[in-house]
Amino acid sequence: MSDETVSPLRRRMIEEMTIRQFSPKVQKDYLRHVKNFAVFLGRSPDKADFEDIRRYQLHLSTSGLGVPSRNIAMTALRFFFRATLNRPEVTDRVVFAREARRLPVVLSQEEVARFLAAAPNLKARTMLTTAYATGLRVHEVSVLKVGDIDSERMAVRVEQGKGRKDRYVMLSPQLLELLRTYWSQYRPRYWLFPSPWNEGMAPLTPRQINRLCHVAAEQAGIVKRVSPHTLRHSFATHLLENKTDIRVIQVLLGHKKLDTTALYTRVALKAIGEITSPLDFLPVAEVRPPA
Repeated sequence: MSDETVSPLRRRMIEEMTIRQFSPKVQKDYLRHVKNFAVFLGRSPDKADFEDIRRYQLHLSTSGLGVPSRNIAMTALRFFFRATLNRPEVTDRVVFAREARRLPVVLSQEEVARFLAAAPNLKARTMLTTAYATGLRVHEVSVLKVGDIDSERMAVRVEQGKGRKDRYVMLSPQLLELLRTYWSQYRPRYWLFPSPWNEGMAPLTPRQINRLCHVAAEQAGIVKRVSPHTLRHSFATHLLENKTDIRVIQVLLGHKKLDTTALYTRVALKAIGEITSPLDFLPVAEVRPPA
């Protein structure tokens, strides 16, 4: 591929993504997938047809790439052919692999308490407590600003979460007290959890938060695989176990579909344990030995 053929295509694709206000990360991922497809073809991707995409799908499948990554690659190519090239017919027959639905890892309430107590310092404890108490995604936690904490309304503002949507979640009184202690010691000016580098001009990254999760889990002696998303799963499951309406949980999590939130009904063991089996409703019958 020459620069003369690549540059206009790349520019056009960036323009189409910019018009649709795709996030920088999504733009970077889409461009990478289209580039990988072009490398596989050995020529400019704008001349490809459905059979080329089908061969590429087979290549990705046999290379051992995970289902989510393969589906994202197909989503990027579908956007490329539909929006950038105006050739929707090329991807009309593209199929997406079905991903196995696995139950999320959830910590018990006792494990969460041990985990938070094992955080290496006050900043880490406050950040991880915020993640659990609000159920935010790791990116949403990382970009929280001091002004997002509304102590009068006892709410936390989540600005431009997934899907570029704003929402509010509850502010726990215990979390508020911890945040005040944290603020009195660290005095963050703009970002609630600023990075120790760049003189506080940038927030902590999701990767840095993930590392702190691993440290706290190890110190707490938790053998489960713990990540920031584990705290989000635990938040939703514990609310459900305490009989919070599932539609309220859906709003708090920022889920578009109720089906996504309904996954937690499969791991809410406390709620499951409180359900009476139909066996226990049967009348007690006299058991007679066989003649």
